[in-house]
Amino acid sequence: MCGRYTFITPAPMAEKRFDAAFDAPALATYNAAPSQQLPIITNAAPGRIQLIAWGLVPSWSRDPAAGPKPINARAETLAEKPSFRQLLARRRCLVLADSFFEWQALPAGKVPHRILLRDEAPFAFAGLWDEWLDRATGELRPTFTIVTTEPNELMAKLHNRMPVILPGPEAERAWLDDGLGPAAHQQLLVPYDAAAMREYEITKRVNSPAHNDPEVLAAA
Repeated sequence: MCGRYTFITPAPMAEKRFDAAFDAPALATYNAAPSQQLPIITNAAPGRIQLIAWGLVPSWSRDPAAGPKPINARAETLAEKPSFRQLLARRRCLVLADSFFEWQALPAGKVPHRILLRDEAPFAFAGLWDEWLDRATGELRPTFTIVTTEPNELMAKLHNRMPVILPGPEAERAWLDDGLGPAAHQQLLVPYDAAAMREYEITKRVNSPAHNDPEVLAAA
């Protein structure tokens, strides 16, 4: 799964890398957690980087507080679940990141690790988004979830799932391309090349999302 990640790439660099502009200034996020407003690019607005809540609330939801808000969606079953199948066809997004965290289960307890690309470059997770009508205000409120897949060799030592990292701008454009069908989009949802990634153990400071500072990234 993917339950925490970072996006600390400076805004000018991010805008150049993803060929999109921030709607509003965004602060560095050292410990992104569910329910937070985080930067994504949707297929409906590929030139904009929007801050949207993590934790999917479907468009048909009448009471978001009462239902689940999935932070992850399994790539293998997207086409089988009606809610995800519709989003795969019409509402895909890029979730901007530059590393993520996973907790390795050991006899002595769970140990957090930071996973990033070897060149430490920013990247995009494949995501799905939707928006629900807030009847109290009349506003449409967008939310998103991150697509996960089977682990590559590096991640298999830590967990049995990993987020789908799209391998570069061409794949990112394809994921957002409404001209491609769901079958073509599904083919993008594969494990990232393990040889292009690295990981290291970090301190348990990351366990609390209240800790959002560079110290979260310190090696244990």
